[in-house]
Formats: sequence, structure tokens, C-alpha cells
Amino acid sequence: MTETLFYHLEKRSLEEILPGLVEKSRARGWKALIRADTADRADAIDSLLWTYDDQSFLAHAQGGDGEAAGQPVLITVEDGNPNSAEIAFYVGGAAPADWSGMGGLARIVLLFDGRDGAALDMARAAWKEAKGAGHDVTYWKETPSGKFEKQN
Repeated sequence: MTETLFYHLEKRSLEEILPGLVEKSRARGWKALIRADTADRADAIDSLLWTYDDQSFLAHAQGGDGEAAGQPVLITVEDGNPNSAEIAFYVGGAAPADWSGMGGLARIVLLFDGRDGAALDMARAAWKEAKGAGHDVTYWKETPSGKFEKQN
């Protein structure tokens, strides 16, 4: 089944973490899908990916902007995988509607804010659903230095 990583954000924000994870995915040659919980968050991520680094940007589009299939990084609030991504990032409380239907992806990354009780509850429920669907689930937590380490 799909490798599924749960990233527990405690020190840094989503805006600090997401661009680097997407860059690493693109360096592997993977297309990426970023599934946001709201249109406002999708707009904020769109702006972030154009401006997070003065020296570069991540080529991307939002759902509805041009041909989704050709996008290396697609930001959406809709279910599905319209750009045939190998990796999907779920942010802001978004989670797959059907964990058993995620087999086309190499990896799923669910990022959640550990300082938000509702986000923790959502992540716990998503963990149970992902495990129940047979995914290879791992939990990653920030160390005091801000690096992520896999927890046992």
C-alpha cells in the first residue's frame, strides 16, 4: 500500500515546512498534489510557492488554472489526483475522503499543527483510517532543533 507520513508540526509553521518538502519531491522527479481544506488556504499556498525564496520558486498551478494533467505541482481543494501526482500533501485539516482509494500514489504526507486540538483529533482519526486501509503509516515529529525524526 501507499507510504503515508504524518508530520506533527510543533516548532515551525506549515509555511516554513511545505515548500522544502515539495522541492524534495520535485527533485525525485515526482509530480505533487497539495490538497488544502479551504479555497483561502489554497490561495495562500499558491502565493507562498511563488514567493518563499528570493532565489527560486516552485512551478505550480491551482485547480482550474490551465490543464491540470500537465502541472508539476497542483494545489486544490477537490478530491482526486488530476495531475497524476506521485505524492499528495494534505494540509490544514484536509484528509483523503477514501483511504482505500489512494493506491495510485507513492506517498501521502499529512501535515498537522500539534498546537491545535482539533488538528490533533483529525490526525488521530486519519491515522486510524489510513492504518485500517492497509497503508504503511509512519509518524514524524519535530525535534527541539526543528528537524523531523521518525518516531517508533
